[in-house]
Amino acid sequence: MKMKEIREMSREDKIKKLRELEMELLKLRTLSRSGGALENPGKLKAIRKDIARLKLALAEEGYRA
Repeated sequence: MKMKEIREMSREDKIKKLRELEMELLKLRTLSRSGGALENPGKLKAIRKDIARLKLALAEEGYRA
């Protein structure tokens, strides 16, 4: 996701997307730490960056989690 796309989203959509990404990250971390092979290891980094972008956009709006 790009910041432009994120800024165009509503606050509710940002929060919903943030929760979805956090759950996906949790699942991928659990899989990798249990010894499973990830299809795309770079996906972890991309998800973490998207989460950070969403949190930044929410902070810019004055939202506190």
